[in-house]
Amino acid sequence: MNLNKAFLLGNLTSDPELRNLPSGQPVCSFRMATNQVWTNKETGQKQQKAEYHNIVAWRNLATIASQYLRKGGLVFVEGKIITRSWDDPSGIKKYRTEVVADNIQFGPRS
Repeated sequence: MNLNKAFLLGNLTSDPELRNLPSGQPVCSFRMATNQVWTNKETGQKQQKAEYHNIVAWRNLATIASQYLRKGGLVFVEGKIITRSWDDPSGIKKYRTEVVADNIQFGPRS
């Protein structure tokens, strides 16, 4: 058995972008950051590193995400990790890793 599941809790780095495919199906994309915090054993100082994630939501989840999510807001995303590839106009192969959201929980409103 295989499992492809991602759980992310972090803050949006920009407002969501909602668009409709030619078929009329809504898709929403946004970026979020998660932070890793640790203590440097040599200096005793706290260290922090941000990791950035591309999130994609489809259909009703896309519409709801675009309505309620805003830059800086806390969000919990549950989904699966995918990597897409395409050839750019100059023929170079490009890759993008994303989390396709199955569930989104919104953080507290400010």
